[in-house]
Amino acid sequence: MTAQEHEREREAQTTPTVLIVGAGLGGLMLAMLLERIDVSYLILERASELRSLGSAMTMGASILPVFEQLGLLEEINKISLPVDKADFYNSRIEKIGCICGNNRKTTGYSNHLFSRPKLHQILLKHVQPHKIQLNKKVVRIEEVSNKVYIHCADNSTFQGDIVVGADGAYSSVRKSLFAQMKLKDILPRKDEDSLEIGYSSLVGVTSPQDPEIFPQLKDPFSHFSQVIGDDTRSWGLASMADNEVSWLLSYQVTPSESKARMQQGRGTGWSMSTDSESNNVDMMIKEFRDLPSPWGGTMGDFFDKTPKNQITKVFLEEKMFTTWYHGRTVLLGDACHKMLPSGGQGAVNAMQDAVVLANCIYYMKGRDLEDFTAAFKEYHRQRYPCAKAQYIRSHNIAKYMSGQSWSERIIRYVIFNWVPSWVHANGYAQSVEYRPQIAWLPLVENRGTWPVKPQDEPQQLLTVEYADDAKARSA
Repeated sequence: MTAQEHEREREAQTTPTVLIVGAGLGGLMLAMLLERIDVSYLILERASELRSLGSAMTMGASILPVFEQLGLLEEINKISLPVDKADFYNSRIEKIGCICGNNRKTTGYSNHLFSRPKLHQILLKHVQPHKIQLNKKVVRIEEVSNKVYIHCADNSTFQGDIVVGADGAYSSVRKSLFAQMKLKDILPRKDEDSLEIGYSSLVGVTSPQDPEIFPQLKDPFSHFSQVIGDDTRSWGLASMADNEVSWLLSYQVTPSESKARMQQGRGTGWSMSTDSESNNVDMMIKEFRDLPSPWGGTMGDFFDKTPKNQITKVFLEEKMFTTWYHGRTVLLGDACHKMLPSGGQGAVNAMQDAVVLANCIYYMKGRDLEDFTAAFKEYHRQRYPCAKAQYIRSHNIAKYMSGQSWSERIIRYVIFNWVPSWVHANGYAQSVEYRPQIAWLPLVENRGTWPVKPQDEPQQLLTVEYADDAKARSA
């Protein structure tokens, strides 16, 4: 046997076949990374078309180094605008506060705001189309004879070594996994609790607009303007690249309303504005149409300039699950930690999950169950405390960005009037000091003044022999 044949045989023995459920940002990031290290994968997506839902999102120093490693940072710059501050107004469009600060000096990167679907398209370009199958609704997952099988609603079945549940807050993979664990009486009790809905929202992105009508579009940075109403409503605007405007309408949901919605099965995450729910969308638009815009005029001025297929309805939930893996199944993104979007960390943490999970798969020494268990355990060890910290941070940010209770109004007043800007800047820098990078590529150095946490590699998964192989592959 030649050296090349031996290497191919070794790779076949140690490289698993990964079934990724969900073609969102986290699932696509994982697929793109597996593509780079020649790990076999297949994405199963329940939707009939590949379309990213949502409107504006932000990314900063906690994930941009990964895009720099991949040579995609310039593409991110092209679709985005830097956002250095958020302005807040009351219902009379009187400014009540501002969270300001250019973080480039402290963190090495500007915070970028852009259209979520555009990021989805960037990632999608780096995944082979034939490795994505649509209309695949997962019904059941089972492990048989050292393999894992996914059974779908259309009676199709797929076989692999690992299943990655990247299918969102109402994950079918998590549901199947937890059902199996519950039968074995090994599922933690708190993981049986439902997600808690915090807000009911509607988001949209306008077609390109005239900067002469909306002068905010003339600036080379994003204007983020949030209005906090006198009741449970809040609404806002953000300028984006290509003269587009993102808007958000939101109702705060009480704990009793959240519980009722979940019992009725109404908490379904992101969903398109289809005919079946168009009445609810139209009603919400009607209720917000005549409200004053922070940029002048009314919110209806922006609704009328938004294509229907760019409007998305969503219940904004939160839930931190303690169980992320069992057997040959592992969860990623919203499937294991659903965050409120106020902190801009939901998609970022899903992509960080993908990076760390790919690193752990890269360093695995085999594809037996014990190898997967060791890799998943290491993935959970690295990611859980960091994701939990961002979950808490996102929950707290929502309090002063949109909260309507008396205590939340007090918190907002204190933050806007008593907390110095340097405290906000240092708080943000601290929140992005954790920056997991791709282990097999040269690491991006810290260019900011704020220190970052050292790269955490899963060295305990390595044998001496495999460590040498990994170094050779890296070279």
